[in-house]
Amino acid sequence: MQYPDVAVPLGHAWSSPFVKWQGSLAEISSLDLAVAVTSRALADRGVDPAGLDGIVLGWTVPQPEVFYGAPTVAARIGAPRISGPMVSQACATSVAAVHAAAGAVTGGAGPQLVVTTDRTSNGPSLSWPAPSRQGGAPITEHWVLDSFARDPWADASMIAAGEAVATEIAATRSEIDELTALRWQQYTTALDDDRAFQRRYMVPVEIPGKRSTLTVEADEGVRPKELTSIAKLGAATPDGVHTFASQTHPADGCAGAIVTTAVRARELAGGEGIVRVLASGFARVDTSRMPKAPVPAALSALSDAGRAVRDVAAVTTHNPFAVNDLYLARETGIATDAMNAHGCSLVFGHPQGPTGLRSIAELIETLRLRGGGLGLFTGCAAGDTGAALVLEVTE
Repeated sequence: MQYPDVAVPLGHAWSSPFVKWQGSLAEISSLDLAVAVTSRALADRGVDPAGLDGIVLGWTVPQPEVFYGAPTVAARIGAPRISGPMVSQACATSVAAVHAAAGAVTGGAGPQLVVTTDRTSNGPSLSWPAPSRQGGAPITEHWVLDSFARDPWADASMIAAGEAVATEIAATRSEIDELTALRWQQYTTALDDDRAFQRRYMVPVEIPGKRSTLTVEADEGVRPKELTSIAKLGAATPDGVHTFASQTHPADGCAGAIVTTAVRARELAGGEGIVRVLASGFARVDTSRMPKAPVPAALSALSDAGRAVRDVAAVTTHNPFAVNDLYLARETGIATDAMNAHGCSLVFGHPQGPTGLRSIAELIETLRLRGGGLGLFTGCAAGDTGAALVLEVTE
């Protein structure tokens, strides 16, 4: 979908650090995390919550009291008069939330706050009454683990989709390992000079407790992925090419952005320029072929924006499996080393809802360092779907 007048003020897309599951944020509600990170982000950017006209809250893992999620988060950050939709579209939640905010702006609404937050740690177990079953035993589901293990339509796991695509394109283990090592090298550049790149968009987590304040300033649980080490790992599945190094790890985190018109974005940016949000794209591919979905999603978004792959100056991706980027490169001609200049979810982890928005924030900052230009984010999502966003940084 094309957006005629939608923009993000430069510097107004952010993310918390991502923390491995069962790490420091494992017992923090993702809604509490959203309040802490969003409040800090708005304060650091001089944004008065009272000036916001709506909120879009993206999440995929239920938390206590999430039924009241959007209006409660809005009230707790100092905007008790606004509300808005809650969006849950698996790993495509970030793009879907920006899409919802862009629709509100296109319809004449004022500045929209996008908040995406998730905690894969300690996911809930759901129980539904089933009186007709033997002994009245309930139907149960572990929200996180069961979803990772099986797509009910494909009747297969997510790793099975990754391996199916790897087989179709004849991807070798060495190709998978080499791309994984490349993504690790790219991530380490974001750590140079005391994490100078990450500090451009990253908001520390500070949550007061009874005895002390929980503080998380940098990604937690990221494991090195040098080629010599990961080449020694066994495959995650029999006869597979992916190891535990060449697929992402679940995590906890939060990300956000301000979405508004170009004129209002310039006012909020204080002369720093804007990010024009040109178009989004969504796609679905064949059953159990999820890693292919970012390609048609990206091409759809580029087409709606009136642009082509050759116009793109920077690309970031959500790639839960290394084969995602190999397939994207082969289908579009975008070199693998031209994607994810400062890392990606394959390395820093995947909290679901906020994953895409962190990569979008990194895309924006990558383009700023290059003096502007057209950017593409694309990634896959559960259900063999994909989502993409095309934006343009103008100083």
